[in-house]
Amino acid sequence: MDRSLKSANGVLPRHIAIIMDGNGRWAERRHLPRIAGHRAGTESVKSAVQTCAEKGVAALTLFAFSSENWTRPAREVTQLMELFLSALQKEIEELHRNRVRLAFIGERRAFSDKLQQQMRAAEELTSANTGLRLTIAANYGGQWDIVQAAQQLALRVEQGTLRTDQIDRALFESCLCLSALPAVDLFIRTGGEQRISNFLLWQIAYTELYFTGTLWPDFGASALQEALDAYAARQRRFGGLAAARQAQG
Repeated sequence: MDRSLKSANGVLPRHIAIIMDGNGRWAERRHLPRIAGHRAGTESVKSAVQTCAEKGVAALTLFAFSSENWTRPAREVTQLMELFLSALQKEIEELHRNRVRLAFIGERRAFSDKLQQQMRAAEELTSANTGLRLTIAANYGGQWDIVQAAQQLALRVEQGTLRTDQIDRALFESCLCLSALPAVDLFIRTGGEQRISNFLLWQIAYTELYFTGTLWPDFGASALQEALDAYAARQRRFGGLAAARQAQG
């Protein structure tokens, strides 16, 4: 099966993952506190969700807070948590009306009880929705994801319900976050940096990478369309030869 969907404008990725970088620099360039950039970035989140839903993208995964972000100044982390909670409370009803199914990945036990409760409530409210699958990576790291999958399998071996020779790539992937979603087709990072930053390390093995200097609060629908156009112009081989893939149809 082809890993992408056809659209009127060309090839449309089924699953897009985004590192939303540049909020702080956007604010600093305007002589504003860094949290103002994060607030402005929530509008770009809404734009990306709306655009993906309208175009028929199956899944959108956003890197909201990494496991390394706890090293930022305590005040900024506190403000980010408050913004995270308020945005969730404000937007969940609209997401639900638009049939968006919301999920969170990452080690959420580090968050406040109130935020954890709100996350669970949002997931439960939207669990039956059949539209865009929106995943928010919060306190997430790709290395953590791989380790927790290995721990799951190690426990099953220890309990005697799994033999080590039964562990293959498919079984390992089933223990990773996002295992229920299509493979990530397009990875976007805004803000000018060109690195993965411990995001979805396993899941982007054959993903098309797209880096842009546009800061996240300025990344609107037209900027996302540019990324989609760039993706549509690429020829994906998945380790094989282009001619062989074409011959296979």
